[in-house]
Amino acid sequence: MAITFSNFLTQVRNYTEVDSNVLTDAIIQDFIRSVELNVAGKVDYDDLRKYATSNFTSSNRYITLPADAVIVRSIQVIEGSGNRIFLEKRDTSFISEYNNDGSTGTPKYWANWDDFTALVAPTPSSALQVQINYIIDPPNFTSTNNTFLSTYQESMLLHGVLAEAFRYLKGPMDSTIYIKQSIMKRYKILLYNKWAEEEDQSMMMEYLEYKFLLLLLTHKFIKENNYGNNNKRNL
Repeated sequence: MAITFSNFLTQVRNYTEVDSNVLTDAIIQDFIRSVELNVAGKVDYDDLRKYATSNFTSSNRYITLPADAVIVRSIQVIEGSGNRIFLEKRDTSFISEYNNDGSTGTPKYWANWDDFTALVAPTPSSALQVQINYIIDPPNFTSTNNTFLSTYQESMLLHGVLAEAFRYLKGPMDSTIYIKQSIMKRYKILLYNKWAEEEDQSMMMEYLEYKFLLLLLTHKFIKENNYGNNNKRNL
């Protein structure tokens, strides 16, 4: 069962040992959004992927992108037989040079024209079906909206928000360093675990082993230098 927004705010305040006069709903909401954007920038997870179909306009080399598209992953032409053809992405200068005489046919290439439009070449000779595969802006966890992260990656979202919170609170230096490092380590581990789910597992093993070794060395450094020994909290 997904955590409620109210309970999530309570968890954050309990961990940081402050009340709503210090960490207001609006402040924690900003922390949540920062983490959502950070995760989306590092992990191309399925919940952000969408698909939209429409049709080219004959003799029109432009196609309007979906209103919620942030990044276009690929564009496919769907022929009458059902055969799908991926268009190759190019720069607008390539499109202009390739099709400077305005030739028509089945598009082979596409380029970003602006935030709302893509450009194809050759210019479509008919109203062929087209599918746009794209990434949306990550949904925002609010009092009226649960998201993939709040439902399935609650721990990662919580530790990311706690890292933002301790940076904001600026507690005693030795305590803050230790707590912030501990939370950030946990957040990064959870983030990499999610990344591993979305990427090829074999390519991730060497990288995760390196991060784990780095984690151990950092922990050893903190222990040897007695950072936060008098201020440790059970997180």
